[in-house]
Amino acid sequence: MRARARFELMIAEMVVVALMAATLGLDAGAQSAQLGGKPQFANAKVEQREVKTGVAQEVNAWAAAAERAQWLGYSVPAVASDHRMCCGDYGGDWNGLRGCGPCQLEGWRSGNSYNVQSDDVKLEGPSNLVVLLRAEGRKIGKIRAVSENCVLDAGGLPITWLTGAKAAESVQLLQRFVDGKELDEDGGERLSRSALMAIAMHGAAAADQAMAGFVAPDKPEGMRKEAAFWAGEARGAAGVQLLKRMAKEDPSGDVRAHVAFALSISRENNAVDEMIRMAHEDASGQVRGQALFWLAQKAGKKASIAITGAIENDPDTEVKKKAVFALSQMPKDDGVPKLIQVAESNRNPEVRKQAMFWLGQSNDPRALDFFEKVLAK
Repeated sequence: MRARARFELMIAEMVVVALMAATLGLDAGAQSAQLGGKPQFANAKVEQREVKTGVAQEVNAWAAAAERAQWLGYSVPAVASDHRMCCGDYGGDWNGLRGCGPCQLEGWRSGNSYNVQSDDVKLEGPSNLVVLLRAEGRKIGKIRAVSENCVLDAGGLPITWLTGAKAAESVQLLQRFVDGKELDEDGGERLSRSALMAIAMHGAAAADQAMAGFVAPDKPEGMRKEAAFWAGEARGAAGVQLLKRMAKEDPSGDVRAHVAFALSISRENNAVDEMIRMAHEDASGQVRGQALFWLAQKAGKKASIAITGAIENDPDTEVKKKAVFALSQMPKDDGVPKLIQVAESNRNPEVRKQAMFWLGQSNDPRALDFFEKVLAK
């Protein structure tokens, strides 16, 4: 009986999957469409052809003929990581697959917002990246990049799917859309921002070379900041090396402060070491303070030592106060005792006052005991 019940449950699940596929207009091969980097398509008229003259040439010819709205896509190897790139709020399991739910390419949900998700269960991430370009009026107006396990709903528009695309040629194509003037502007859906992110997700040495060009000192600050973020988020060890160079050589304190944040989101072990160096050695108090703040978010013994060292030894009182704030951001079992120690014994009255302020904000019983002792004297 148990075997029969399991069999009936399996049949029911298969029926549900089939109904969902039919509802979304998936073709009969949708379940296996991910093979070879091709995503699943819904509400799309797909024409497939092979790259023969190079990615840029194929895209240029397609865009020149695209009077009406349409999409072109291809896949290339993705950078090694445990991340999945999903659109908007459509992450999680869908249709029995561990991946992204329907990605709306058209309509009000088609905004250029991405969830770069780390799997809760450590599984190897998708091995291919899907690059999508939208053309209308013979001009490319949108670029999207998603994981190969996303379902793409094109809203009834045609999609040209290219096979045989080379990653280096894709990077070269996308580079021409990265405009520093656009990246100096805040917010909004920017073609430049989408192109740069897509480049960062390519699993190719050409992507590292392109990222290095984006952070050259003569590039606009917006471009350098955007590239720094993606270097930390996606480029692994090569990204940390790039950020270390920026931390030492970039002429802008604002950019170096952003580098400290980019290092904090890297998963490479030596990123923390560079943050500690910045907290100690950078010529700008703003940068040292930002490095301390992001160190607090990383926590850990090395970060704690660097923060308390700054409170004792940094020559700038404002940096000391930022280091005290950094202590308040650490886990309470580590941060609260250190704040009490600073409030009791630091020689700088402004630093002691700052420590007492953040102790008051902690709502920790140990802070209350400390204040009672102070008031009883």
